[in-house]
Amino acid sequence: MQPGNLWRVAAMVIAFIPLLACSAQGDPVVGGVPQTVPDTRRSDLAGYKVETWVEGLEIPWSLVFISAEEALVSERPGRIRLIRQGRVLPEPYAEPEGLHTGEGGLMGLALHPEFPDPPYIYAMQTYREGGRSANRVVRLRHAGERATADRVIIDKIPGHRVHNGGRIGFGPDGMLYITTGDIWQADLAQDPDSLAGKILRLTPDGAVPADNPREGSPIYSSGHRNPQGLAWHPATGGLFSSEHGPSGEYGLRGRDIINVIEKGGNYGWPRTVGKVNRPPYIDPLIMWETATPPGGVAFWNGDLFVATLRSEALIRIQVTPRDGGYQVTAIERWFTEDHADVAFGRLRDTVVGPDNRLYILTSNRDGRGRVRPGDDRIVRISVDGP
Repeated sequence: MQPGNLWRVAAMVIAFIPLLACSAQGDPVVGGVPQTVPDTRRSDLAGYKVETWVEGLEIPWSLVFISAEEALVSERPGRIRLIRQGRVLPEPYAEPEGLHTGEGGLMGLALHPEFPDPPYIYAMQTYREGGRSANRVVRLRHAGERATADRVIIDKIPGHRVHNGGRIGFGPDGMLYITTGDIWQADLAQDPDSLAGKILRLTPDGAVPADNPREGSPIYSSGHRNPQGLAWHPATGGLFSSEHGPSGEYGLRGRDIINVIEKGGNYGWPRTVGKVNRPPYIDPLIMWETATPPGGVAFWNGDLFVATLRSEALIRIQVTPRDGGYQVTAIERWFTEDHADVAFGRLRDTVVGPDNRLYILTSNRDGRGRVRPGDDRIVRISVDGP
């Protein structure tokens, strides 16, 4: 049996274990779509140049630029690759020891906010803990074309074959934010003593900041199912996060979301889904009823760009600060069937480079996509013209 088929069988088996997803609170309260604008499809990409920047990668997950000429990309099986002037160096930059199983493995990357001094790279990975999966964030020391291990920042984050979260990033406050999934045990997202189903916040050295919501706890927000994107609004500094909706739990599917994260906020999973207006739970900014599982997100030229997996689209969202919150004024899908010449399949991450171009990572070799020649790749998008 091919590896992709093995993964699909495993996913089907997992889906038929309802006890893992059952909530002591009963079924969620399900609401509607919060945004008032429809999705549109961009008829063409006139005004933009779309090209393959790097190809031949294996399940790339996260991309960070360490200079104008060099970048690092994580591959989920357990390698960090160094890209120099658009060429992947043959030897891995680092191979942190971990566990690649299902959706787990080597995931998010982040740079210390004062990189290269200190010269620290952060990575989130799955590993084996007492015969079970767990997740941790490790810190590496940059040393030219290689990196050396420095320290573990946080460990014993619950892990599983699915729903590991995995995105990490430094905010404008200089703190490290970490997304964690509910590991297919929905109630953990509401458990204040579990790190699963949360967004965590730590100092660059792994300490709990004194101004976190709860003293001594790294938890910044809760009630998350499987958040995989972090981005800060360029004008307000507000934190946006993308999150996968249910895939069969409680008889629900789709309902993928974009949240605006508040300190100490509870985003409802598994007690609420969609716009329900039931404090203290915070409704999403956007919800898609049809499966649009989002990966990484980034603000580019004022708009929020969302890489999506099953829907295989890059989504551009126009969002405007208003009355202490945000208003969504347009949602536009790129790379749909209307763009057969630039249909790249599953998209995992989107990152703005130092050249103000947008870089998109594909995820077609993860067992759920159709592998195209050259996959997996990094696609580069530029504004075409003066």
